[in-house]
Amino acid sequence: QARHASPPDGGWGWMIVAGCFLVTICTRAVTRCISIFFVEFQAYFGQDYARTAWIHSIVDCATMLCAPLGSLISNHVSCQVGIMLGGLLASTGLILSSFATSLEHLYLSLGVLTGLGFALCYSPAIAMVGKYFNKKKALAYGIAMSGSGIGTFILAPVVQLLIEQFSWRGALLILGGFVLNLCVCGALMRPIALKEDRKTAPEFLEQDYVPEAQKRDLKRMSVCSPLIKVWSHECLCYCSWKEYDFLLMPGFMVLAVSVLFMAYGCSPLFVYLVPYALSVGVSHHQAAFLMSILGVIDIIGNITFGWLTDRRCLKKHRHFCYLFAVGMDGLCCLFLPVLQKFPLLVPFSFTFGYFDGAYVTLIPVVTADVVGTSSLSSALGVVYFLHAIPYLVSPPVAGWLVDTTGSYTASFLLSGFSMIFSSTLLCFASLAKKIKRTHLRSLTNDTGTKEHIWTNGAIAYSVTAELDQKDVEFLAADTNSYSNR
Repeated sequence: QARHASPPDGGWGWMIVAGCFLVTICTRAVTRCISIFFVEFQAYFGQDYARTAWIHSIVDCATMLCAPLGSLISNHVSCQVGIMLGGLLASTGLILSSFATSLEHLYLSLGVLTGLGFALCYSPAIAMVGKYFNKKKALAYGIAMSGSGIGTFILAPVVQLLIEQFSWRGALLILGGFVLNLCVCGALMRPIALKEDRKTAPEFLEQDYVPEAQKRDLKRMSVCSPLIKVWSHECLCYCSWKEYDFLLMPGFMVLAVSVLFMAYGCSPLFVYLVPYALSVGVSHHQAAFLMSILGVIDIIGNITFGWLTDRRCLKKHRHFCYLFAVGMDGLCCLFLPVLQKFPLLVPFSFTFGYFDGAYVTLIPVVTADVVGTSSLSSALGVVYFLHAIPYLVSPPVAGWLVDTTGSYTASFLLSGFSMIFSSTLLCFASLAKKIKRTHLRSLTNDTGTKEHIWTNGAIAYSVTAELDQKDVEFLAADTNSYSNR
């Protein structure tokens, strides 16, 4: 495990990007392609929209609900072990699904087991990219996350062809073998240790850069379980006393609430785009082609937004780029019910796919900007965990609306307004924060005094006045006493 003072922004990091690229193909792209099986499952088992939609919902929910488990294994065992284990579980779930005799069987195998496998792979691979990149972080994430779009573009017509040639059972069996490539991706995830990482207590206390005050705090506050004490001679102390302190940050709280509404809005479209297209007279191949278009334009959104937001002019405005992309996807959903011909659905797939790729790329970037790189793995686990309930609930709710109203209009309108609300919430929170900063700056300028800032961990102390040496010593002592509490 190599140690670096800061992210290397290259070198083996590009292999990490390649590995994450393949992970997103095998997880998110395969999950999207499950919607192509929707009509097949509905016809074979003779069930309504709502019951059939639970399959896709459970896959997405399990993937996001178990994301903290993936982060836990990555942080305390190994990212490589977690991704390889996830690949085995996901492949097993898809293979067992090919023998399904009921929807309940698919709920457990394709939903729970495959979703759990994807969870162990997805968030650790994404977090690993953030550890290897800083200056080029958005671009690296853009390339890595484009695997979802490229995978959808390639897999959507391939899956449709496999269904026609081998039935849905044979297609699931082949996908099960394909997903085993996650084990290869896991082998690429070489661990890296940065100075800012919060490691186990013995490793943390050995570092020269750790202030003495923080060493005393860690010795006093770290509490190890009895099981870990047995292995203390091997330095396996999993003391995570600050691992989730970001949960109380106001910025993260607002982001978390926004993610709930965004996740609710985006999920139904991937489930019902193909069935909706078929309902308005589009052929099966054209409906699958719409998913391919969405996927390939998703790639352009991934890479271009990643590159643009790494530019100096936009780097400080990543937050607003993210909420703009979410809002545009919401507007697309609002207009979808009036698009009832294939030539009209093609521009929709272009627009929705582009902005979907844009905000998906910026989720880990914005999260890192809020919580910092050292907490990124845990924070991403929480963020993707928050996707779980909306992903579980929204497709069945949308299916119930379709069964009740006989139309997709209510489902797509609800999705669109949910995403627009997510974007608006973040916008108002950002404006409120900016107004508060402007007010504080004006107060500082009115006093005409010099501002001195001392930093202790994540807490910044600001004092206005000209301070002599005695004042500085007093403030430093007060700061240490605050941190001890």
